[in-house]
Amino acid sequence: MKKILYITMASALLLACGSEQGTSVEDLISQGDLEAIRAKKNEISEQQKVLEQDAMQLDSVIALLDKDEKLPLITTIKAETQNFVHFLELQGAVQTKQNVLVYPEMSGTLQRVYVTEGQRVKAGQILAKIDDGGIGSQLEQLKTQAELAKTTFERQKRLWEQKIGSEIQYLQAETNYVAAENAVKQTESQLGKSTIRAPFNGIIDDVIKDQGTVVSPGPGSEIFRIVNLSNMYIEVDVPETYLGQITKGKEAVVYFPVLGDSITTKIRQTGNFINPSNRSFSVEIPVPNRKGNIKPNLTARVRLNDYSNESAILIPQSIISENATGDQYAYVCSEPNDDNEAVVTRSIITTGKTQDGYIEVLSGISDGNYVVKEGARTVKDGQKVKILK
Repeated sequence: MKKILYITMASALLLACGSEQGTSVEDLISQGDLEAIRAKKNEISEQQKVLEQDAMQLDSVIALLDKDEKLPLITTIKAETQNFVHFLELQGAVQTKQNVLVYPEMSGTLQRVYVTEGQRVKAGQILAKIDDGGIGSQLEQLKTQAELAKTTFERQKRLWEQKIGSEIQYLQAETNYVAAENAVKQTESQLGKSTIRAPFNGIIDDVIKDQGTVVSPGPGSEIFRIVNLSNMYIEVDVPETYLGQITKGKEAVVYFPVLGDSITTKIRQTGNFINPSNRSFSVEIPVPNRKGNIKPNLTARVRLNDYSNESAILIPQSIISENATGDQYAYVCSEPNDDNEAVVTRSIITTGKTQDGYIEVLSGISDGNYVVKEGARTVKDGQKVKILK
């Protein structure tokens, strides 16, 4: 029945296209009149649109009247409101603010190294000892002299309080005592430089100088590298267009491809400066390292929450089509009958954010609608279909 109908329509179209006041398309082409040819083309296009609309109406009637017609098989999904959390995806690398090289503060032979690579240390723990070159012995002498100066001062002070002796003797004893104490403190400070201590809690990542090496302050004389793996972070550049969406405290998901693991954290800090070279601002995300397997400079994929909608309607992006004017549409099913037969209707929709293959529908589909999934590319507006369960 359909074939006869389409043949009849095609014949009518050819007859309409082939004659206009007795002038055929071949005659117009041979005459070479551009305006006449354009007019004929427009006329044929309008006739074709009318015929296509008529054909669609006839298809709908045929679908209703022809009980033996094989209906297209489709599947549907029910549109339901749900919480939608959208993420901006960026690339970054793990950093730590406590990743330092430890240098000596005095020259001398590295007399003793107390730690090994990979060892955990606490702030203030002794890492190594440098030969003090006799400063320790000198300190003991200064302490002895300071004790004598203290005793002399205390005796002279008692005499002065009893009005015995001159003021100059009292002042001189006091000056000698203060000078001796200062000398002890300075020497203690100098001797302290021979002991290398951990500046913070961390792990000895590298022992660079061996025991017995002569070291001195300055570049190239680093002895240890110490890192703190418990206080790490990732800093990423976010385009300025997200300035109002990416804020402190919002959720961040960090995925480490090498480890095959991810962690959920929150944005700790956002920058207050737009970089003019790339029109972006910096965002700092803390990285908890509970397992101890995250290392500085490890590559990570960062997902920052930039949009949320608690009552969003999401449908698969693959079932959306686009017409000639650029409008997006999907097919919605009517309520099926007892035989699971229904009629599909094309619905023009507006869309929002996309995430993981799903797209947010802002209008055109309502909560509770049944949307065509499998078969969405083959059905037509107003067509009768059979729904598979």
